[in-house]
Amino acid sequence: MERRQLLRGAAGLAVTASLPAGADTALEAQPLDGRPFPAYDYSRANKLPREMTGYWTKSFTIDGQVRTAKVYISPETPIRSYYTVVAVPDGADTAEFLRSAGWFGVADQREEGLFVLEPGAGGWGDPQSEAAYVAEAMAFYQANRYFSIFGLHYLVGYGKGAPALEAWAVAHPLRVISQTYVDSPGLDADYFEQYASREFDGTTDGYTPVDFPAGFDLIRYDEVVLPTWYIRPDPHTAGASIAYWKRANDTDGRWQRRGSRRWMTSYAGPISQVAVQRHPASTRQIVAFLTAYTRYENFFAYGNQLFERADYARLGVQVRTMTVAGYLREYLVYQPRSARRKAPVVFVWPGNSQTDKVFFDAAQWWKVAEREGFILVTVCEQYSNTSVSVSHRDSIAFFRQLRDVLISEYSVDPTRFYSTGQSAGSQVSQNFAIAFPEYFAAVASTSFTAAPSDAGTVTMDGVAYPASRRPIPCYQIYGYGDLAFLAGGLWDDTENSLDQWARYHLAVNRLELSDVNTVDGVRSGWHRRFQTWTWHRPGTRIPVLKLTKNLYRSHNTMPEESPLMWDFLKHYSCETDSQGNTVRYYYSDYPRGRRRIS
Repeated sequence: MERRQLLRGAAGLAVTASLPAGADTALEAQPLDGRPFPAYDYSRANKLPREMTGYWTKSFTIDGQVRTAKVYISPETPIRSYYTVVAVPDGADTAEFLRSAGWFGVADQREEGLFVLEPGAGGWGDPQSEAAYVAEAMAFYQANRYFSIFGLHYLVGYGKGAPALEAWAVAHPLRVISQTYVDSPGLDADYFEQYASREFDGTTDGYTPVDFPAGFDLIRYDEVVLPTWYIRPDPHTAGASIAYWKRANDTDGRWQRRGSRRWMTSYAGPISQVAVQRHPASTRQIVAFLTAYTRYENFFAYGNQLFERADYARLGVQVRTMTVAGYLREYLVYQPRSARRKAPVVFVWPGNSQTDKVFFDAAQWWKVAEREGFILVTVCEQYSNTSVSVSHRDSIAFFRQLRDVLISEYSVDPTRFYSTGQSAGSQVSQNFAIAFPEYFAAVASTSFTAAPSDAGTVTMDGVAYPASRRPIPCYQIYGYGDLAFLAGGLWDDTENSLDQWARYHLAVNRLELSDVNTVDGVRSGWHRRFQTWTWHRPGTRIPVLKLTKNLYRSHNTMPEESPLMWDFLKHYSCETDSQGNTVRYYYSDYPRGRRRIS
């Protein structure tokens, strides 16, 4: 996307200065303290329980003093929604401020949430004295049983509340998508010096550590790209803040330099900015700035990426529902203008706890669909271990129904249906490849492999299905710092799920591990981060099995991986002949160069 367009994405947003529908003019926040966790609400697909919508207050005891924060959940807020964290100014009645500034209207219209930090009885203190309050409030906001969040945040700070929020952003830059500070005095240079030179290592709790090669330059805190807008900053005290963010964003004036080598924009390009405005701005303009961006991966710096957030209205993304096994389920269909008649379809299965809306942005498959002209179907999971989280279930029934809808209501090519997914969604795709390979022309997924058990079965939705033992073109991408059962590679002494996955697919393709194109792998991508091995159909140059190790990421996928998977998937089609046999073809350049492969 052109940089000059980034402020236009939400320019048409109508912000109404009103309270939530049905509310009195004096909105009273209801307490979350001691409130039972919400019950499951199966009447709605991918929504927080209806009982949680509204305006809430949560208290925290900090150094013997009771502090509060507010939460606003709009009536249609989905599970793991985007939230804007707002620090209100001194002297404001919080509900009145949110109403008059239009934040309630923003949340309602965008179907998102607000988390609101408030000053103490004597007003906002300096950032150091407010650190404990902000830390405890943000910890609750990021992990609780009342609502769930996207995982990365938009920040807006007003007046003397702004430095306290900005200080948190400096300390946790991987968790912030974009930020705006209004009438802020800023932070002093000494505060930034505490964090600027800190470096991100290769560890992520619960995952395999990444070992960097000798001489590798670690990412510093002051190299994390974070779009920032300062509105009417104090000209006498905000200079250190503005200078810090300009350095972090590698700007040349306002915009990130075109030749910038920041890790966080390796995929999207130099889209970040640090804007400084001396006159007022409306909430509509602030929202437009913030929501032009999204990012993914909030723990591992080398996989953290900033990119463009999808505008459903502009793109024409359809949010649809259907009943599957008695439960209402949501899914997204994106049919880009580039998709012609008889378009291929990519079915996307998100990772565990990730909704369709989370993963639509996180994997950036929509960008690939837009460029390549295929239809994108993103599945939403079902309520799982809590009423505000989701996981996969009824995947076979869901796919069969989705397949029927796509064939009957869209102009698609059923011979070019493909499956992908991340983590638990990758497990779904890989299990399909083993048990039901006839459903798809090819499968490519990330960070979870599957292989038949000792009994020769794979389990889906609690049911064991026999392995078909039939070949299907298959591709897996995983991270150096991924799940423990993916640690290492295929030529080490560790036997794990990665080896079992390869052994199955090599066998059904009548291949050996030694048939690989090169044991060293082919290096590509940003900092040559991808190491790829390929196995070809015997006697041909047709790839039938592929494995890529991303040397510089943990478990979460990256948008740079989606084009790699499409470049594999797009060559294959799958038909059923008159005897009911599955026939597969490879195209060197669809629809040219067709060769039968099974």
